[in-house]
Amino acid sequence: MMNASSNGMTWLMFALATALCWGLYGIALHAGQVAMGDPVNGRYKAFLCVGLAYFLTAVLAPLGLLLAKGATWAYPAKGFGISLFAGVLGALGAFGVLLAFGAKGQPAVVMAIVFAGAPAVNAILSLILHPPAGGWGRLPWQFFLGLLLAALGGCLVSLYKPGPAPARPAASGAAVSGPPAHTIPRV
Repeated sequence: MMNASSNGMTWLMFALATALCWGLYGIALHAGQVAMGDPVNGRYKAFLCVGLAYFLTAVLAPLGLLLAKGATWAYPAKGFGISLFAGVLGALGAFGVLLAFGAKGQPAVVMAIVFAGAPAVNAILSLILHPPAGGWGRLPWQFFLGLLLAALGGCLVSLYKPGPAPARPAASGAAVSGPPAHTIPRV
């Protein structure tokens, strides 16, 4: 049996892992924002935690790897600048997601728009930066259909996302107010 690395499909495993992480990202980010218990500043507190997570994951981990591999510390200005710009774009995107949540956007809808729109932006900008052989007129119709379907998919998910299930009524005979019987009241 062939494994993914032996047939050159390791990239696909990493891409799918990224899709899983980023698919969970919006839900976790919104839950963290709400769990802050601060309707006004909760999104900024959550974003600060995202920054801390980025520091731990994207600063300390690569630093350790670079040290372990004995890498040089030469950073060409162009590579450094473009990479830093990419990081700013990622951070601004994460902040935009939080602002969308703060403006009453629902995670499933916000993330559907983000994840349907991002591939289209990527594909179009990639074509602008690296035009296809023969020009844009030589692009296969399936490419344009893919862009249309991505946009349509984002719209359909946003428009027709089911609402949450109704809250279940309290069990009959249960106390309506006050702490549960198993808690000790504070004095």
